[in-house]
Amino acid sequence: MSRARDQDFTAFVADRGTALLRVAYALTGDRHAAEDLTQTALAKAYARWDRIRGDAEPYVRRILYHEQVSRWRWRSRRPEVPVATPPDRRAPGADDHDTTVRLMLRDALRMLPPRQRAVLVLRYLEDLSVEQTAAVLGCQAGTVASQTNRALAKLRTLVPAFDDISTGSAAPR
Repeated sequence: MSRARDQDFTAFVADRGTALLRVAYALTGDRHAAEDLTQTALAKAYARWDRIRGDAEPYVRRILYHEQVSRWRWRSRRPEVPVATPPDRRAPGADDHDTTVRLMLRDALRMLPPRQRAVLVLRYLEDLSVEQTAAVLGCQAGTVASQTNRALAKLRTLVPAFDDISTGSAAPR
């Protein structure tokens, strides 16, 4: 690549890298996996940087979503390896209800199928419309709507306090 293109790419990463990392974290639920996902997406974008026209961020975000779905599919074909002792988790106290609900919600998001999780990230973290989400994922708007409804229903089942959060009626603790 030419020096100007390298500078353009470097400026893009400096400007939008944090936002891309935040989206990657929402998709993966793990800081290190999010960093790997972001790096992979940026490497793929860099390889095609001279072909990207206009705003590059939607292109890179699409790489993020597609790469993460591929990773979910790949991981689902690998057997889990049991460990002798589970990782330590902090016991919730009476004063950290919000933190507990947030952690439960994060764990519940990890249990959703890849498409449902991607739909929720696009719709509620990225604040995209149904039509925009469908365009990013390459599916119909009806699919986005049904996947959103199924995902929210599953979250309500897994995290009963989610209804209080989503309706804004959570009692302060």
